[in-house]
Amino acid sequence: MPETLSEYLDNTTTISGKEIYLKVFELMTKARAMATVYDQNRNITKYVHSTSSGHEAIQISTGLFLKPVDVVYPYYRDDSLLLSLGFTPYELMLQLLAKGDDYFSGGRTYYSHPSSLRKDIPLIPHQSSATGMQAIPATGAAQGLKYLENINKLNTLEKPIVLCSLGDGCVTEGEVSEAFQMAVLKELPILYLVQDNDWGISANKTEMRAMDAYEYASGFKGLKREKIEGSDVSECLRKMERAVNWVRTNRKPILVHASVPLLGHHTSGVRMEWYRDDIELHKTKDPMPLLRQLLINLGEDEASLYAFQAEIAEQINDDFYRAFKSKDPELESVKLHEFAPTPVVNEKGERIPENSQPVLMVDAALHAIDEILKEFPEALFYGQDVGKRLGGVFREAATLAGKHGSHRVFNTPIQEAYIVGSTQGMSAVGCKPIVEIQFADYIWPAVNQLVTELSKSCYLSMGKFPIQSLIRIPTGAYGSGGPYHSGTVESSILQIKGIKVVYPSNAADMKGLMKAAFLDPNPVVMFEHKGLYWSKVHGTEKAKTPEPDSDYIIPLGKARIVKIASSEQVKSGNTCTVITYGMGVYWAMAASDEFDNQVEIIDLRTLNPCDDIAIFESVKKHGKVLVLTEETLRNSFAEALSGRIAKECFKYLDAPVQTLGSLDIPAVPLNSDLEKMMLPNAEKTKKAIEFLLNY
Repeated sequence: MPETLSEYLDNTTTISGKEIYLKVFELMTKARAMATVYDQNRNITKYVHSTSSGHEAIQISTGLFLKPVDVVYPYYRDDSLLLSLGFTPYELMLQLLAKGDDYFSGGRTYYSHPSSLRKDIPLIPHQSSATGMQAIPATGAAQGLKYLENINKLNTLEKPIVLCSLGDGCVTEGEVSEAFQMAVLKELPILYLVQDNDWGISANKTEMRAMDAYEYASGFKGLKREKIEGSDVSECLRKMERAVNWVRTNRKPILVHASVPLLGHHTSGVRMEWYRDDIELHKTKDPMPLLRQLLINLGEDEASLYAFQAEIAEQINDDFYRAFKSKDPELESVKLHEFAPTPVVNEKGERIPENSQPVLMVDAALHAIDEILKEFPEALFYGQDVGKRLGGVFREAATLAGKHGSHRVFNTPIQEAYIVGSTQGMSAVGCKPIVEIQFADYIWPAVNQLVTELSKSCYLSMGKFPIQSLIRIPTGAYGSGGPYHSGTVESSILQIKGIKVVYPSNAADMKGLMKAAFLDPNPVVMFEHKGLYWSKVHGTEKAKTPEPDSDYIIPLGKARIVKIASSEQVKSGNTCTVITYGMGVYWAMAASDEFDNQVEIIDLRTLNPCDDIAIFESVKKHGKVLVLTEETLRNSFAEALSGRIAKECFKYLDAPVQTLGSLDIPAVPLNSDLEKMMLPNAEKTKKAIEFLLNY
């Protein structure tokens, strides 16, 4: 028996040549029958879906050469690829119909959006259906595999590769070019399969692009390219075997551009007859009759082939109605898997060890990452300018690359989307990424990945793929940083469900929260106020604290009482509480000194999960509350929190809930006096407290 496909194809005997083609014919017949059944039952297949009609040859030819050690990122039209990997039509139909037994998502996401941990099939992390967005996570997975391979932590003697499947239309996305750039820069073992059917939705290739993906890829030096006629099964098999083996052997990227017909609708919701005039032309490239004729030429009986197709169609029909009759998801399941459970539930270690020396916040962060990298070989730290030459623009990564190597602590290009989105793939293959966005003002290019890939992965995969990702973001205004280096954006990030948000205000909390955020299996955004890093801003001296020991961990979601009001003042009913975080802690502390033990200060430390219990207890105790933030106030987290307080503590309030934040203007001005005018400060906080106490 031949051992490789090349031997099948090169063998002159009919029986050896037919074996692989018959397998492709079987899978193609199943995929085509599925598409037919779906279209015939449009009243049942009410959820939007796409099928692989016309794309079957290239998808099946690809899947047959992948191994269980590989990682696959399909796109929304890849049901033939999934069949070739080993999934059954029935399994795919459960997702099509959003059923409770849908293995991929429990009825939560679209058809052909798999996520799988099955050992007999390549790893398939969850990904979005935002076209092109999967290129960055897939490339991150390849980067993670290469790192683990280099440190001998792969747990396999085989050489895994990553397959990233794309439609040609999405290659115009900027994030796809970020992925290509990193793949060639780092020489990653990834195969980009681009299926080109000439169409977006109703936009033709002539409207969408100046060149196809094959031509575009020529601009990425080091990206090997291959063109395939996607209707020709023989060519697909031969060239895909060669491409997969090339990546597996050389550990470098390749792009395969396959020209394919689009025989079905773009999706079930966008019918081809509404806008297309080229359907008959595409039918001439249908791979099914071409493969059938090839088999007849190899000696197969034409009537037998048609009989086999009829038998498969009957099986598919039975599978469809069995899936249709299966149970829907339990309604109570809708809240499950927002987050994966964290192992950090209690404060541990010594916050103030004996003989501990005071440490700046920036150094506490540096020491925390250093200790993490020492303990966890699968941990990496990367971002712009964090590498050996500079060690971060705030020196927050100084010495780390020198200690742990540039393969673990390294610079990236100016690619915020890649920095964040790559952590999805890194995490999926077993790495523990820590990344940095240089300033909060630069988070916006990364928000697409944060929303579409990281935040939804755990929920839509029913807990199979939480993303362990620690994203550090220096934030805040001081010292005339100006409009693009001073922003505070936590409210925008807090709107993204499935993301945890941490905001320490002192060195001890920085270290304890950093450790907990790293150990958390979910995406954590850690805002670090650069005005507190060195305690240079007047009034922030207490941000410098004794350094906790290396075991110190603070569970996320636990607020800290920074200052308490005296029991006598509480009994007199003449106190208030200030709920704040970050720089607000120091404005509140300075302002509270003007009052006679009348002010309690709560440092939230974590904004999501937020310690509502501690907040409500403090509000009920004092009856008056100020929510203080550095953000612009209108529509902010602070206003949302004040609304929760008003709702939950209404009968305990002795005054309206007060809020204080920055002026509602678009940016922090460069001029130092204008900056001060915009921001809260101790004096403004004092006046807000006076108003409350005198209410």
